[in-house]
Amino acid sequence: MTAPLDLARLLADRLNPEREAAVARHLEACRTPFTRHRFETEEGRGETFAVDVGAGDRLLPHLAPRVPPGLRVRLLFTACEERDFLGAREYVRERGVAGIAGVLSLELCGIGDSLVVWDAGEESALTRVVRRAFDSLGLVNDEGYHVVGRIPRFGSDHRAFAAAGVPAYGLTVIPRANADTLRRFIWRPRWGALRFLLRRPAPFDTYHTSGDGLATLEPRALTLTARALEAVIEALGR
Repeated sequence: MTAPLDLARLLADRLNPEREAAVARHLEACRTPFTRHRFETEEGRGETFAVDVGAGDRLLPHLAPRVPPGLRVRLLFTACEERDFLGAREYVRERGVAGIAGVLSLELCGIGDSLVVWDAGEESALTRVVRRAFDSLGLVNDEGYHVVGRIPRFGSDHRAFAAAGVPAYGLTVIPRANADTLRRFIWRPRWGALRFLLRRPAPFDTYHTSGDGLATLEPRALTLTARALEAVIEALGR
């Protein structure tokens, strides 16, 4: 079994090509079947990996038993997210979106104790599943989890799928105590840029800075993320 922190160590202090190679080596070491999706465009090049969660999976053995019969759960390790979600866009262009019921993109899941599903401006089958799943964990809406609309300051790979008509949202973990401050920071970008010029609220205080490292990751946040994904997968089968 691969712990979240072990995966994080694979990626720390590496350039993108090195990260891609490290992930591939790890998947091979776990004997986890995966497919490669290489791309090379004027915007850049890279390699996205796709893993279908299944029986005997040594990468995520605790997750496979929770996948309901007839449901396929695919994990994407996308390349070049920082280039306007290039790896995800190329995956969608090459493979299409037929048969995809929904997408959750993990973004900033290492700090905090409250879940946020964002870019969810309209209710959908997936948001209803997410709410049921989080409720089943004993989380309270607008406290232990939040479902919010499109945010103006940030994005993630799910937007490549959303642009193709798939219900697709970001999944983030935030410190519950910072919820009100984060709302001001995110929903009022011009005011936030001035107000938080010197110090941004966590988890953005180390985001894309030299201080963004393994030491900032909180095991409780990683555990919460894993529990959330397991609950969503189980809820999809109900």
